[in-house]
Amino acid sequence: MSRFKFLSLWLGIFLISCSTDQGTGPNANDQSETIDVSENRKSVGDSAADLLDDTNFTGLHLEIFYVEGLKPSVTTLDNFETFLNERLHKSDGVSIELTEISSPGQAVYSITDIRNFEEDIRTAYNQDGTIKIFGLFLDGEYSENTKNGSVLGVAYRNTSFVIFADTIREFSGQPLAPSTTVLETTVLDHEFGHLLGLVNVGTPLQSAHQDEVHGRHCTTEDCLMYWTAETGEGLVNMISGGTIPQLDGACLADLRANGGK
Repeated sequence: MSRFKFLSLWLGIFLISCSTDQGTGPNANDQSETIDVSENRKSVGDSAADLLDDTNFTGLHLEIFYVEGLKPSVTTLDNFETFLNERLHKSDGVSIELTEISSPGQAVYSITDIRNFEEDIRTAYNQDGTIKIFGLFLDGEYSENTKNGSVLGVAYRNTSFVIFADTIREFSGQPLAPSTTVLETTVLDHEFGHLLGLVNVGTPLQSAHQDEVHGRHCTTEDCLMYWTAETGEGLVNMISGGTIPQLDGACLADLRANGGK
């Protein structure tokens, strides 16, 4: 993509039907036990409480794959880990594992493509008190892009998200645009906000702040989950000066009521 595109964070709108698959999974290796992969193939928001509280899962592990050349920066990952530790009760902590992969070789990816790719390469599934998340920093662009908006990321399962890293770098390379690190952090936080059930997709509302016209987003203009983060102009306004948007009081109240900090 050579021309400037507006950005769109159509995040967490695509709720994928629950899979009932079971199997050893690629992470079984030499283990004799069977891994129930269906627990990681539910709809966005279905694992919100398990992510937020410490009842069923005391640890969180993120398995993040990135296409060669699209590795998230150390600062991006530090920012993201801080965001998680500020919101989640995980007495055994949060860990992030990075794995470089070759490009799948497509210029455009649909959600079906991404789901299939995840099933080919994912190795980490919920096990032994640790909830596990799959993340993918992908090249190419999303099939739902339009001339008015380019998708930066999608939360498409209860424990899965994709970041369109090429699109992020294209935008961050424009004059006066936010840095790649700021943009990556914003997208990661927003994506994970949907996995945590925001807004009203697995984490119940404690007040009336869902912008139903624009889907699972917040009505507060400077909130991380506000709908104008879906457009380039809105996103630039939100992160002007290099400030990463934060969750507002209403979203924080929702998370706390559902077991978060």
